[in-house]
Amino acid sequence: MAIAKAERLMNLALCLLGTRRPLTKRELRSSIEAYIEAGSDDSFNRMFERDKDDLRELGLVIATVEGIDGDIGYLARRDSNRLPPITLDAEEAAALGLAAKIWQQARLAGAASGALQKLRAAGMPLAADGADYDAGQPHSALEPRIPAHEAAFEPLMLACRDRRPVVFDYRKSTAAHPEQRQVEPWILECWRGHWYVAGWDRDRKAERVFRLSRITGKVRSRQGKFTAPVPDHVTVRETVESWAGETATGTARIKLRAEHGYPLRARALTVRDLGGGWDELEIPNGHGLDAWLVEFGPDVVVLEPAELRADVIDRLRAVAKG
Repeated sequence: MAIAKAERLMNLALCLLGTRRPLTKRELRSSIEAYIEAGSDDSFNRMFERDKDDLRELGLVIATVEGIDGDIGYLARRDSNRLPPITLDAEEAAALGLAAKIWQQARLAGAASGALQKLRAAGMPLAADGADYDAGQPHSALEPRIPAHEAAFEPLMLACRDRRPVVFDYRKSTAAHPEQRQVEPWILECWRGHWYVAGWDRDRKAERVFRLSRITGKVRSRQGKFTAPVPDHVTVRETVESWAGETATGTARIKLRAEHGYPLRARALTVRDLGGGWDELEIPNGHGLDAWLVEFGPDVVVLEPAELRADVIDRLRAVAKG
């Protein structure tokens, strides 16, 4: 939903909920800025009827009342639009509290904090900020964090929510220079400490997954609607796993510099100290492992299989030539 329309619907809902008597179209038109700027009466009437239908579809109960002089008035009675009491057990309350503590961006943190305050005001059993939920429960020591330091995160999050196409410059792991991508973003997902966005690549006319840390410059929104249908299920994680060789078909041996490459160490089947600041690791080998190993640069040396070693060298040469 466009921001302008969402604001207009919110203003209309507030007017209908805040009035003590039915308001006529004329009164609503003079009270809401978007209606004042609507232009002709026909434009206003069409806009108002659409907005009224949208609010009803969203669940707002709008009463229509005929006045003594024959004018039609509208209002949303509070007793008809009151939400049922919210009840949460201890585990549900703890889950909400933990979820609210995840986000580290100021914009999201403010919204999460406001939601918790409203739940506390309604009598929900939520702990104060920074306090344990229950010292005797396993979740009391949890301090969740999902880092999202990339500048592209927030504009992509908003674009996914509003279904807006975007344009950004993207540098693949094997390329020295970024290329422009026109994308219809569907969903953001965090996997192993990195954020990815999945969507429809307009130039390549195919589904693609992009790592946010490889987006250079600003993410720019574009006018218009999505041209491709959004699938019910988007396999972001499965796609990234295939890139990283997670769907293993064998094993590989690599040399890894000591105190480096912790994601590789986490997946290692065996680790052997070679001395001189190097370790030997046996790791699962699958499609896309060569692209992942290239990201570690001079800290990784592929020992075997020979095909993987050749693929990594080819990728490094391509980057060096760029």
